Amino acid sequence: MLSEKPWRIEAVLQFCGALLCCWCLGITLAGLLHEANVAGFRQPDSFGILLLGTLGFQGAAWILILFFLRRHQTGWRDTFGFRGPQLKRALLLALAVVIIILPAAWLLQNLSGIALAKIGWPLEDQRAVKLLVDAKAWWVRDYLAVFAIVLAPVAEEFIFRGMLYPLVKRLGSPRFAFFGLSAIFAEIHLDAGTLVPLFVLALALTWLYEKTDNLLAPIAAHSLFNAVNFIVLCFVK
Repeated sequence: MLSEKPWRIEAVLQFCGALLCCWCLGITLAGLLHEANVAGFRQPDSFGILLLGTLGFQGAAWILILFFLRRHQTGWRDTFGFRGPQLKRALLLALAVVIIILPAAWLLQNLSGIALAKIGWPLEDQRAVKLLVDAKAWWVRDYLAVFAIVLAPVAEEFIFRGMLYPLVKRLGSPRFAFFGLSAIFAEIHLDAGTLVPLFVLALALTWLYEKTDNLLAPIAAHSLFNAVNFIVLCFVK
């Protein structure tokens, strides 16, 4: 069972507000550079626009996490579970979750695509996926790999599982903490085709965090999930 976390409501609200500002700033700057027809920002799916968008959210989250933990006088090793009890068991359980959830997510994504096509919903690859498939420069793929396997899992798992989930649950809304935050996690990826599989993934990651009381477990599962999908995209498409 998940242990009590010391997060203060005002600190969480400030974290979310600062993150939202950074995200909006990144999007605004990318839009201005796009309108100015600057190289690397000329197309909506250009690398520069993706770079500012990801650094404005996941990148900024890494910095904000450090301030957040310092404010609570908590070390990152303890928070992320490097010193947690039964670490090996937690990582093995994370591996088991990925083995189960991967085929389920692929199946749900295919079914979602079929359902959306039947109602006339235009299907498009996520901007990062399209950029990866079309990428010719090695450094573009390298950045996307680091982002998908390291930056995004750490930032997103801390925000949704490590910070918001225990706080919302403590405030007396365990069902919303479990289902509502998982839905928000899926929605922020802004892709109708992956909405259902990402919702199921988020439920599995939340269960994993609750079961192990170790944030490193959902981070590892999220990272491995992204890594497998990244490899598939590189070699299949």
